[in-house]
Order: sequence, then structure tokens, then C-alpha cells
Amino acid sequence: MRQVLAGGASGSLAVVLALGITQTIAWASSYYLPAVLAIPISRDLGLAPTYVFAALSGALVISGLLGPRVGHAIDRFGGRRPLAVSNAIFAAGLLMLSAAHGVVLLIAAWMVLGVGMGMGLYEAAFATLARIYGTRARKSITGITLIAGFASTVGWPLTTWLDAEYGWRAACQLWAVVHVCLALPLNLLLPRATALEEVSRPLSGTSPHPERQSETFAMGVLTYMFAATSFVSSGVSAILPSMLVVFGATPAEALVAGTLVGPAQVCARLLEAGWLNRFHPLLSARLAALMNPIGVVALIAGGSLFAPVYTVLYGVGNGIITIARGTLPLFLFGPVGFGKRVGMISLPARLTGAAAPLALGLMVEHMGRGALWISALISVSAFFALLLLRADPSSSAPLHVGEQNS
Repeated sequence: MRQVLAGGASGSLAVVLALGITQTIAWASSYYLPAVLAIPISRDLGLAPTYVFAALSGALVISGLLGPRVGHAIDRFGGRRPLAVSNAIFAAGLLMLSAAHGVVLLIAAWMVLGVGMGMGLYEAAFATLARIYGTRARKSITGITLIAGFASTVGWPLTTWLDAEYGWRAACQLWAVVHVCLALPLNLLLPRATALEEVSRPLSGTSPHPERQSETFAMGVLTYMFAATSFVSSGVSAILPSMLVVFGATPAEALVAGTLVGPAQVCARLLEAGWLNRFHPLLSARLAALMNPIGVVALIAGGSLFAPVYTVLYGVGNGIITIARGTLPLFLFGPVGFGKRVGMISLPARLTGAAAPLALGLMVEHMGRGALWISALISVSAFFALLLLRADPSSSAPLHVGEQNS
């Protein structure tokens, strides 16, 4: 089986399938878990649901703080072992959560899950692909996000059914079994990382060693852009139905419109894998940053009638930005040191993502429609930040920032 994962085009497809499945499991059993289990957990423990969501926010902070170290380890040794270890940590955290009878073990369990998230979500998977395929990792990154885009589609109904049939504790325990029996073996079958000097060769027509000042500037731009888009994505996702009701939609209309986000994300990733793959990922990221503002204008102009238009545009932007988290740093800096850089860039995004649901929720409560305008302005600022970066028109590989390098 490992020979299949390591060999040629079929090996690349097998790697994408393996990582796509393990990422689906990781997201469904961590980030998306409270959406279904927060109420039964809080009811059983005699706590408010906000405790569960606060614990998730803490887990996101922990995962962000771990990102640079995990990325650096993947840069040096490859991602097979860290991803496999993450499955064991996810399983341990889920078992601890299933045994919780009070707030202390609840928080401790989410701290462990935060470690698993720091080692086992997209950033680690992207870094693993960069170590395996180098600058050729773009299609593979798109592939795993396409598969894992169904994490909520698969995870929410499955977790809901498990909770209804067996209870939330059994649901956590069964997710732990899935990590150990399915995800861990798949991650262990990933090929070993290519020697660093083999993946460090840039594509033709590019500058392999950008000046430090340009690199620092580009890192700052990407860090701000991903922090801004993460704030919008996490915040709007958490308040989407109630926000649409503010614009005049009925709860039923808001729910129907909200279901379009997932399919829109998947369609956007298919577009990225097909037509947009011919262009530099900077173009995709710029277009994605504009989707939320365009949707806001449509929603404000058309009211609840345009709620589906807004959710589709919002989903398209989210779908492509997720891919850009891996492809933009890869094309900007190359694969050498990719994991550590992605971890550093992602840290502020984790923090803004953790704070966004509460912040935007308060904005909706006190400002109504003004909250959506603020989200649009933040997205526009991310778009203008991306305009500060420019791609070499002769190549689809690393960006040139500031002055062109000879």
C-alpha cells in the first residue's frame, strides 16, 4: 500500500485521498463538534453552552500557538509522523471529553484537542504536501480541501445520529475509534518526505532567494490578509442565520440560504482545481476576498430576497481562501521552510477566528446591519493588502515582492 501512495500520478491521487479522508475526520471530530454537541454536553454537565464554545476558542488559540513549531518539525522530518501522532492526541482528547462530568475535565479535554488541531488540521497537511511534492503541491492542496470541504456535511449528520442513538459520550468515543482505526493507519501510509534539496528547486523563471526585506514584507501582508479573512469567515459562519433574519429573512429562509454555503465552497474549490489552476494563486485570493463585500452589497440592496446570493458568494470566497492558505505561501516563498512560515502566518488567523463569533455577535446585537458592513470593509482591506503583492507574469511560481530580483 505504501508503494501505491509513493508512486507516480496514481501515488499522488492516493496521497490526496488519504489526506482528504484524515482531514475530514479531524475537522468533523474537533472544530465542527460543538455545533452539534454543545447543547447536549452543556445540558448534561449543567453548564451554559457558552462554556463549550469558549473551550473551542481556547483550543483554537492553542493550535495557533503550536503551529510554527509543528510546521518546523514537518519541514525537517516530513508530516507522516506528526499527523499520525495527532490522531492519537485527538483520540485521547475525545475520550477525555466523553468522561467529563464538570467544567475542569471539559476544559482539559479541549486543551488536548487543541494540541491535536495544531498538529493535524490543514496547515500540517499543507506542509506535508509541500515536503512531498515541493512547488508541485498546488493541485494536491486543492484536492484535500475539496474532499475535507465535506467535513461538516458528513460530520454534523453523523454526530447528530450518534448523539440521538447512543448519547454524546458514545459519539465522542466512536470518533476516537475512527481516529485510531482509520485516520492513524492512513497517515502512517503517507510517503516519506523528499530530501530537502530536491524539493527546494524553484520553478523556472523565478527567483529562489528573495531579499529578506521583501520576504518580511510579504509575510506581514499574508499574515494580515489571513487574519482578516479568518475573522470574517469564523464570525459570519457563527451568526449567519440570525444575521439573515436581521435583513428580513424568515428563520426558514435563513436556514435554506445557509445550506448553500457548503455546496458553494465545494464548487469554488472545483473551479480552483480546474480553470483557476491555470493562473497564479494570487488572482484566486484577490477574487475570493471580494466575494463577501459583493454579497453584502447585494443583500443590502435586495434584502432577504438576495439572502441565497449572499451565502453563495460568501461560500465561494471561503472555499478559495482555504486553498490560498496553502498555495500562496508556497508560491511566494517556495517549499523550503514552508511549514514554519505557514504556522507563523496562521497564528494571528487562529486568534482572530477564535474571537470573531463573540465580536460579530455583539456587533449584530448593538449595530444590526452595520455589523455586515464592517465584515465587508475588513474583506476589502484584505483585498487591498493583496494588491501590494505581485506575481512574476512569466511564471506561476513564487511572487516577486517590491523590487524584481535578478
